[in-house]
Amino acid sequence: MRRVCLLLAVAVTFVSSSWSQIAPEAAIRQLLDQQVADWNRGDVEAFMKAYENSPTTTFVGQKVEYGYGAILERYKRVYTTPAAMGKLTFSHLAIRVLDSDYATATGNFHLQRTPAVGGNADGIFSLLLKNDPTGWKIILDHSNRVPEPH
Repeated sequence: MRRVCLLLAVAVTFVSSSWSQIAPEAAIRQLLDQQVADWNRGDVEAFMKAYENSPTTTFVGQKVEYGYGAILERYKRVYTTPAAMGKLTFSHLAIRVLDSDYATATGNFHLQRTPAVGGNADGIFSLLLKNDPTGWKIILDHSNRVPEPH
């Protein structure tokens, strides 16, 4: 009986500890869902928490920018008001876990905005994410707007 209780205790410990571990894909989806929520509240500072706060964090758009601070300032310069930020959605999201420390995420973005602040914007993105003690963080963001068809 004692042996059965010990085995049950070990099994419960193992199962509960594995439940507390979120699968990488789910953790990355949560991170990106939080980014959407932060963006749609007009909170660029909170949106940026998904990025690694490092001088090597990289954003590739119309030009390459390095450093968390430079990327944050870019977002603030381009999206000066919540109306200019619009409402963000992601679609066609694909997450590929490369190993326990790195993953990629690709997809489409859509910004719904009024014509007064630039109108809607659509594009594609690819992210390289790194898993650190605080969770998954974006270390490379390559985002490009897709031109509207003529």
